[in-house]
Parts: sequence; C-alpha cells; structure tokens
Amino acid sequence: MTWTVRDKTVLLTGGTSGIGEAAAAGLARAGADLVLVARDRARAEATAARLEREAGRRPDVLFGDLAVQADVRRVAAEFLTSGRPLHVLVNNAGLVMGERVLTPDGIETSLAVNHLAGFLLTNLLLGRLRESAPARVVNVSSVGHRFVRRFDFADLDGGRRFRGLRVYCQTKLANVLFTRELARRLEGMGITVNCMHPGNVATRFGQNNHGILDWGSRLITRLRRTPAQGADTIVHLCVAPELAMVTGEYFYERRPRPPSRGARRPDDARRLWEVSATLTGMVAQSR
Repeated sequence: MTWTVRDKTVLLTGGTSGIGEAAAAGLARAGADLVLVARDRARAEATAARLEREAGRRPDVLFGDLAVQADVRRVAAEFLTSGRPLHVLVNNAGLVMGERVLTPDGIETSLAVNHLAGFLLTNLLLGRLRESAPARVVNVSSVGHRFVRRFDFADLDGGRRFRGLRVYCQTKLANVLFTRELARRLEGMGITVNCMHPGNVATRFGQNNHGILDWGSRLITRLRRTPAQGADTIVHLCVAPELAMVTGEYFYERRPRPPSRGARRPDDARRLWEVSATLTGMVAQSR
C-alpha cells in the first residue's frame, strides 16, 4: 500500500509558532489527524482555530512543559490513554538559552527541551508506533550540529563553562546521534527515523534571550527563510511515499545530506543513548 498521511495520526511538538506551526499547517492541508503538544494554552487555541479555518481540520492539543520530565510523561500517558494510533511523531520543539538555567529536574534547559524531551517522549510512545506501523519519527536538528566537532560527554550542558550557542549546537548534534541510534535499534520494525535542518528561518526562535546571541542573530538575518520554507522538509519527511524505506538520514531541502563527522560516530550514539536513558529514568537496554 502506498504511504499517505491522510487520516493518519501525527503528534507534533512545538507546533504553535515558527516552523512548527507552519509544519502543522502543511500537515493539516495534507489531511493528517493532528495532535499538538503545547505549553501556552492561548497560543495553542489560536493555532488550532487558525488551522481549522485554513485547512478544515482542528487539531487536538495536549498541554505540557517539555522542560519538565513529569509533563512529558503525562503528555505521553494522555495520548496512550486516548487509544489513538500513532503514525508519525515529529520532535520539533527547541530553544536556545542565553544563560544556564536548570529545570525542576536539575537539567540545563536547552539540553532538556532540545534533546531529552524528544528522547523520552519517543521512547514512551514506541510501543504505539510499533502497533501503528508503518510509522515515522522526524527529529528537527540544525546545521548547528556541525559547529561541535564531537559530542562532549564531560560537559553535557555547559556546567563547566556555559556558552549558550555551543550548548545549543551540542543538543543539535545530539538530535542527529539520537536519530541514527534509534534508526539502528528499530531496523526491521516498520518505523523510519530521520532528522533535518530547516535552514535559517525568520521566527521568534531565540527571542527569549533578548538578543544576547549576536552570532546566531547575524547568521539568521543573513540567510532568512520563511517558516513555511523551513517547515517544507519536515512535511516532506512525514508525507512522501518514496521515503517509506529511508531511515537514519539527515535531510536539508528534501534531500539526504551527510551530517558532520561527529554525528557519524556509532559509539558516541550508543553512549548518548545510555546517558540519556539515565537522565530521563528510562531503563537503558544495550542493543
């Protein structure tokens, strides 16, 4: 059977602003049965109403703060309790921090949101993804992963010396390593796992830092794309039938591209999985 996302359940994090909201619109127009994970209730309601007007489909919304692991677990539990299938999971939520702030779990915020939330949510929903196969997982990474030569396990979150942009780039490297390791673990199970770089998009991303990350701001200003352009590859990875057997890849502008050398270290990918399992309280299983 040819893959189509029409009437399939797609769970999307970070879907109420920026490229996430644009991806939600594209998926709604493609006929997906959308479930958004959001923190801000007013923004989520506005997004849901807009998608209903523009695409004729109103998404359901699950509320939770992805920086808080208890909220991630609650969101997963609420989805599982609904009994719905899960055909596509899009881990899109992300942020960049100008200063080191710890979450209630004692984890630096950008590491918690950009990597650990997606790691935990995906693992909690893996059973439902298997039941719903063929299924897909899409992780939003960034070209920023190339600015970290190798994942620094000795300083996961800038605890020794915090530089917001470097920690952000390391979390984006984590996204690629997680993608490749998850694809390896799920080989032959009917679930593909891919990640992508949306390009430098003109969104609200980074505004929580009040302009402190000048380097990133200059880069985004130089190469601005619309949220819809940035979201195009996310939607493509969710809907394209020709990608039914493609897994473990890093995409940009709908095409697989080689990630950095640091992202192609299988030992680092396995080690990051074990560290992430410990930090999220998951049972680490070697495979």
